[in-house]
Amino acid sequence: MLELRDLHVYYGEIHALKGVSLSVSGGEIVALLGPNGAGKSTTVKTVSGLHAPRSGTIQLEGESLVGLPAHEIVNRGVAHVPEGRHIFNRLSVFENLEMGAYRRSDARIPDDLDRVFSLFPRLKERRAQVAGTLSGGEQQMLAIGRALMATPRVLLLDEPSMGLAPVLVEQIFETIADINRHGTTILLVEQNAAVALEVAHRGYVLETGSIVLAGTASDLIQNVDVRRAYLGE
Repeated sequence: MLELRDLHVYYGEIHALKGVSLSVSGGEIVALLGPNGAGKSTTVKTVSGLHAPRSGTIQLEGESLVGLPAHEIVNRGVAHVPEGRHIFNRLSVFENLEMGAYRRSDARIPDDLDRVFSLFPRLKERRAQVAGTLSGGEQQMLAIGRALMATPRVLLLDEPSMGLAPVLVEQIFETIADINRHGTTILLVEQNAAVALEVAHRGYVLETGSIVLAGTASDLIQNVDVRRAYLGE
């Protein structure tokens, strides 16, 4: 469904991605793991049109995304939940969710809003609350809900566990698995390899801009190097 081939991305003279190739099939959760500075966020930002690759290809169901503006990539079916959430702090919860659907004009928007509220009942309780006053966990729920309002075929999640208490991390990842079960394909960037590999079907390990390891989630969990570097063993 989503395929990256030999992707090279630079920040000035800094070679951030060095020939990254990965794929995400329809219906999968694929985890992209690695330490800080490995290029994980750069990868998803490039997919969503926030960075331009110097070379390489990005295809969604066989159609190129390279060179398209970010809003057009959303129209093609890719939604991005960025690291740090980046909600609209001065807008209400409801207004943030409306912004997720700002390029839509179909009649299913109320149904999709109900779906978000069923996934995140706390957002329904706080629909009139100013988003900047929500807790960190609630803001993460809102960022995911806003992305779902764009009805993506592929959801890019960048560090959804960052800064959250363990009980909230568990709740967020249960919801991610539920979103996937209902048909949304997910590329999941995550430093917390243990929780990511619990929900993912496959994974890639990115280090200093290059893919160094790939396999099924169960294979990666059992890999000695992964366990030592990312699982604290």
